[in-house]
Parts: sequence; structure tokens; C-alpha cells
Amino acid sequence: MNVTVLVDFDNDSVATALAVADALGDQLWGVRLDTSELLVDRSLHEETDPRTPFNLTGVNPRLVEKVRSALDDAGHKRVRIVASGGFNAARINEFESAGIAVDAYGVGSSLIRGQNDFTADVVLLEGRPCAKVGREYRPNPRLQRVE
Repeated sequence: MNVTVLVDFDNDSVATALAVADALGDQLWGVRLDTSELLVDRSLHEETDPRTPFNLTGVNPRLVEKVRSALDDAGHKRVRIVASGGFNAARINEFESAGIAVDAYGVGSSLIRGQNDFTADVVLLEGRPCAKVGREYRPNPRLQRVE
């Protein structure tokens, strides 16, 4: 089984990727970067300079480079990187043309037509908040529980 772990829950993909790789060892196939396009990953906060030549929000080349470098330096060179969140054919081509070290891409939303695209993140666990950074519980009075 190819175990791939989402590592942006706490918006610190480098630290989480290392912790997961250390904990799972050879059982880990890859880490998945899926940072919201509205957020800058914590590992890039010191690099948020207006003179930076590329956008640091979401999954971006610099984030991938930092995760890859950290994994390699810690002896986890075989761990693959999956990038998702806003990827389509054109964006994949940009990453591939630039030689960004992504092993696989998630493209779910780019395959949806119309206004039916949504995420279904867990935001409450046993009534307590439990959401990744950038997500929160937002009740909708139009919805009713189905038993």
C-alpha cells in the first residue's frame, strides 16, 4: 500500500513532513502538499519579501524545494512529494518545465465542470474543533441532519 500523508494540517509542511517520515519510516510512500492558495506555509514566513521572484502562497516551487531538501537532509530521499490544490494541466506544465521535484499531482478540481466543486474537510471531531489551518466549522441553517 502506498501511504501518502497530508502534511499541511498545521501549515508547517516541512516540520510535519519530517515528523511523519521519521515516525512511519519505510511505510511512508509520500507526503502531500495541499496548502491553501490564500496561505503562506510557516516554513516560508521568513521569505515573504515583496522582492521574491515568485508567489509564496499555496503550493509553490519554493515550498516543494524546502520539503524535498529537508527530507533528503534527514535521510528520507525515497519519500515522494505529491502536490495538490489548484493544479491543472497548465500549472503542472509550469512545475515540470521548471524541474520542480514533484512526483505526482492531485488535479481533482480541474476535472469538475460548473459550480459543483467543494471540499469536505473534517472540521469537528466529537463536537470539538479539529480543522486544518484555514478551515473552520461554519454551520449552514439550510442543512438538516439526515438520520
